[in-house]
Amino acid sequence: PASQAAPSIAVPEPQPPAEAAVDDTAGLVPIQSPMVGTFYAASSPDIDDFVKIGSTINAGDVVCLIEAMKIFNEIKSEMGGTIQKILVNNGDSVEFGQDMFLVKPS
Repeated sequence: PASQAAPSIAVPEPQPPAEAAVDDTAGLVPIQSPMVGTFYAASSPDIDDFVKIGSTINAGDVVCLIEAMKIFNEIKSEMGGTIQKILVNNGDSVEFGQDMFLVKPS
């Protein structure tokens, strides 16, 4: 009788554990939406945004507008620091408590 070779089974090499994803938000504090509405980065389309990434802000500085029921509400920072991330785009709908900015406190 003809002998058949046993099929070889490839055994994968053990892989080292993947490095954990780096949390680039550690130590950053969010500025959250205090209401449901539409986010606006500037008071008019033809002027600069209130803040950009890297902007230094102080407590009480206006960071954006939220339109709710045809009323434009100034949203002010409750802390000082540097804007590290902007999490919403101009014209986006925002929900109550939604993070809009991440700030590195000063």
